[in-house]
Amino acid sequence: MIRVVLPAHLKNLAHVTGEVRLEVAGPVTQRLILDTLEAQYPMLLGTIRDRHSGKRRAFVRFYACEQDLSNDSPDTPLPEEVIAGKEPFIILGAMAGG
Repeated sequence: MIRVVLPAHLKNLAHVTGEVRLEVAGPVTQRLILDTLEAQYPMLLGTIRDRHSGKRRAFVRFYACEQDLSNDSPDTPLPEEVIAGKEPFIILGAMAGG
């Protein structure tokens, strides 16, 4: 069971509270987690990554095990702690401004 932490605005959109738990089959990658998340919560389509290109949105970041995974390949296997459910995969809305 993969644990996913969403930012507050996406939790509201998906009508969830707390962590989302996903059953993911196959090698656990960012792409597979996001595919599963969007399949289970179709209202999130296009909010985390572009619907057509599949690329991460500019102000969305991915973290796991205190590491920024945002620029990693979406097909890179995630850390074992995430796969085992010990650590969550965190989707975070980045802040910008001045």
